Amino acid sequence: METCQDLGWMQSRRKNLLKFCNKLDCDTLVAFEPENLFYMTGFWGEAIGILDKSGATIIAPELEVGRAREESINCKVTKSERGKGSIYTLIEAVRGRKVCTDTNNYDMIQSLKKSLPRVRPSTEPFYQARQVKDQDEIGILKKCSSILDEMYELCVDEIKIGMSEMELQTILMSYAMERGAFATGYRSTLQPLIIAGGPNSALPHAQVTERRFENGDMIVVDLTLRRKGYVSDATRTFGLGTVSSEAKKVYEIVKRSQAAGLGAVRPGIYCKSVDDTCRKIIAKKGYGKYFIHSTGHGIGLEVHELPNLGPSSQAILSKNMAITVEPGIYLPGKFGVRIEDSLVVGTRPDVMHKFTKELIVI
Repeated sequence: METCQDLGWMQSRRKNLLKFCNKLDCDTLVAFEPENLFYMTGFWGEAIGILDKSGATIIAPELEVGRAREESINCKVTKSERGKGSIYTLIEAVRGRKVCTDTNNYDMIQSLKKSLPRVRPSTEPFYQARQVKDQDEIGILKKCSSILDEMYELCVDEIKIGMSEMELQTILMSYAMERGAFATGYRSTLQPLIIAGGPNSALPHAQVTERRFENGDMIVVDLTLRRKGYVSDATRTFGLGTVSSEAKKVYEIVKRSQAAGLGAVRPGIYCKSVDDTCRKIIAKKGYGKYFIHSTGHGIGLEVHELPNLGPSSQAILSKNMAITVEPGIYLPGKFGVRIEDSLVVGTRPDVMHKFTKELIVI
């Protein structure tokens, strides 16, 4: 049952969504993507969401109607046929309005334009509204982050020479799911986590393999999990057995870079300046060309959201944005090191992960 508190933050979100919608000279938002539907209505499923100044409507097939009515917050739920039936219902509901929709499907857009000449495809209202988190969202992210911290403690207990990356992933995912955290379903990877030992750790987005951990490995464990819709993201790098002096040196450089990046985060600062802070430390030590990705990104209902904390970013940080800071150094064929925290932007950054960033050699 929805509460007054639920209604309060949902009304605030909808007001914000419509503000960004109106900036595009539109008066109605239509959400096809489940993340945007959830943000707009509180329901995650197979449905279409409509938002205008009069309120929110969900168009759902019969198999989703019951759950949509139960889980959505202050929404009208309309039953429709799947596929073309739902599009017909949508068109009838928004005919004559200036519509902004999040779909980027060409055929869908062309179909809508035949009946809705004033339809505009744009994800901008959704991504702009979702950048700054409310207290409900922050609370969910912090709980998810605490589960990730527990999983790093489990890594210390479980990692050993001869264990495979896949075996460790199985242990970690079982632990996470028992605590209500699940795989994100991120489309560019076949695995729920990144667990990369030895040479595999030099690949920032390594796929989990059957490779077994060996003495001297650096092991990157990147945990990106979803709880109640929201994604927390953290990375720690462990050493195993006798770790080389070069690996220890690189680890300390990345640790210093990450600490400086966290210290640079505050409202009103360009995201680029956070990236510059991290990158300069790594470059000064001679490893600049081995830092091959952006320093961070927004998190929320997706793994990667606005803002982007990269060299070319023009975005400015605002209070209560949820972001990551994750510099890394990757030496091809040898090893990689990445240290990442999720945090909430404030006068002082509210880092959501408490697990140590000192090098742990198991």
